[in-house]
Amino acid sequence: MGLSKESVSRYFQRLQDDICNSLEELDGKGKFHEDKWNRPDGGGGRSRVILGDDIEKGGVNYSAVHGAMPEKITNALGINPCEFYATGVSIVLHPRNPWVPIIHMNVRYFETSTGIWWFGGGIDLTPHYIIPELARDFHNHLKKACDAHDMNYYPRFKNWADDYFFIKHRDETRGIGGIFFDRLQEEDGHTKESRFDYVKEVGESFVPIYTHQLSKTREMIPHEDNHTWQRLRRGRYVEFNLVWDRGTKFGLDTNGRTESILMSMPPQANWVYDHKPINDEKAQYTLSKLKKGIDWTTYTGAGA
Repeated sequence: MGLSKESVSRYFQRLQDDICNSLEELDGKGKFHEDKWNRPDGGGGRSRVILGDDIEKGGVNYSAVHGAMPEKITNALGINPCEFYATGVSIVLHPRNPWVPIIHMNVRYFETSTGIWWFGGGIDLTPHYIIPELARDFHNHLKKACDAHDMNYYPRFKNWADDYFFIKHRDETRGIGGIFFDRLQEEDGHTKESRFDYVKEVGESFVPIYTHQLSKTREMIPHEDNHTWQRLRRGRYVEFNLVWDRGTKFGLDTNGRTESILMSMPPQANWVYDHKPINDEKAQYTLSKLKKGIDWTTYTGAGA
C-alpha cells in the first residue's frame, strides 16, 4: 500500500504536540494558545501561538489542506488542473532577548490527484548578532542530521538555503542560512519512505538545536541599543517573508487562514531610513557576514 498522506499528517500532528510541549517547558512561563480552523475549500489545521518569557512571540502551526488546485499554481508548476493535498508543520520563534536568534523550521508534504508527490522543508537561523561558535554548532548539527541519510544532502541543501533565504533587494542573506529542500521525490535511490525518514530527522532536530542556542544566549544582558538593532533586523525578516517567501504566497493563493500564514511576523519591527550601525561593531560584523557561500561548519572568525 505504501506511505499514505494520512500517516504523514498524523506524524506531523504528533510532531507539533511534541515540539509545543518541549517549548513550554523550555520557556518556563509561556503556554500555547490553540486555534483550530477549517479551510472553506477543504481541510484545516491547528495554529498555536506562545507569548512567553524567552520566546516573546512564537508559532507552531500544523495544517492539512486539500481541494482544487488554483489555476495560478497549476500554471506555475506546469501541470494540468487537479486536486491537491498539502500537510506540514511550520515554526517561527521570535526571542525577547536580541542575543538569542530567530529560528524557523518547516517540514511539509504535497501530493496531487495525478500522482505527483514530494517532501520539502528545512531549518534556518537568523541571529540579530552572529556569534561564530553558535553559527558553527547550528550548521554542524544540521550536517550530522543530513549525513545520516545522504552525504550529499548537507552541501546541496545548505547552498539551496543560501539561495532561498536571500533578500535580493537588500543584497544580503536573511541570516546564516541552514538547510532548505523542496520537491524531494523518488529518485537517486531514495524511496518515498526514505525521504520521509529524512524529513522526520529534520523535524526532530528542532528542539535540540533551539535548546542549545537558547542555553548559550538567554543570560546575555542586552542594552537598549541591542533592542533597537533587533527591531531593525526583524524588519528585514518581515521583508523576506512578505516579498520572497514561497510558502507565504502558496498559503494566500490557496485561500489559507491568514492569521496562521502571517504568524511568522514579529511582535514589533522597525524601519529607519538608510540606517547604518556606525557605533555598533557587533552589528557591523553581522552585516559583513550576511553572504552566501560561507562554510559555517568550520568558521572561526572573530565575532560577538
